[in-house]
Amino acid sequence: MKNSFIKDIAFYVPEKILTNDDLSTMMDTSDEWIKTRTGIHKRHSTGDSNMGPADLAVLASSKLLKKLNMDKSEIDFVVFATSTPDYYVPGSGALFQEKMGLENIGVLDIRQGCSGFTYGLSVADKFIKTETYKNILVIGSEVQTTQLDYDNDGRGTAVLFGDGAAACLLTSTNDDRGILSAHLHSDGRYIDDLSSSHPSSKYKDIITKENIKDRKHHIHMNGREVFKHAVRRFKEVILEGLDYNNLSVDDVDMVIPHQANYRISQTVQKQLDIDQDKVFSNIHNYGNTTAASIGIALSEALEQNKINKGDIVVLASFGAGFQWGSVVIKW
Repeated sequence: MKNSFIKDIAFYVPEKILTNDDLSTMMDTSDEWIKTRTGIHKRHSTGDSNMGPADLAVLASSKLLKKLNMDKSEIDFVVFATSTPDYYVPGSGALFQEKMGLENIGVLDIRQGCSGFTYGLSVADKFIKTETYKNILVIGSEVQTTQLDYDNDGRGTAVLFGDGAAACLLTSTNDDRGILSAHLHSDGRYIDDLSSSHPSSKYKDIITKENIKDRKHHIHMNGREVFKHAVRRFKEVILEGLDYNNLSVDDVDMVIPHQANYRISQTVQKQLDIDQDKVFSNIHNYGNTTAASIGIALSEALEQNKINKGDIVVLASFGAGFQWGSVVIKW
């Protein structure tokens, strides 16, 4: 059976930067308050450019193909993860396919929030291993900053999120390397602890003036519940992946967690009793870019030569749903 491996990865973030000081002019917060609670210093924003996730994905994917010296005609399939689609219907995958100029290939949209990239890799891995496709673009792309509540009521979430996209090429190999396993979970009992409930098709009026007044179109988060469950599930799903492959924490060369909050990553690192330099973090520069965060972090870890051939790398995610997962890779 073929193995699947990440041949290369690239990312793109918008030029506009929102610093913590910028946010402090919009709501009752401060640079110190945000840094202390999240580890975030700044984040990137599409601003008023009218760029959507598909646009960011085109820029990230174009960088990737240039790095690989690869023609876009060699791409067989696209898995597109986003929680902020350009359109209510259809998903952003079709729009990306058109903007990228890909010839009538299949696209699959993933709506797993912050776990979108791990879910996307898992699906693409199965397509590769069953030899359904050979070269798959796996994309995580988000435009969060246009839908945040930049008021005191929303400051708990507005300070967290940024915009960006990552694209990787998952391809087949006969070598003893690549994705070893993926482990995916969900628990829908906690949907209301991290969600944006409107617009919603279950109501006759999918969104009303009253909904907007009540800010139901913005993301709402129960920070304490998210933190409590995140640190638990991150540890569990990382250990699950290692156990499945008869590996221990000592075998791990790098953990790339979803960049949700630096305090979460610190807590998980201590719980696993793993060296701090083996848990990658770049949240200070980008904030939480949702489905793009793991891809952006993985790309930067590779650029900084923190991952070498043969290394054991674990990608781990947790997000809305709650949904969480891990992907264990032999690089």
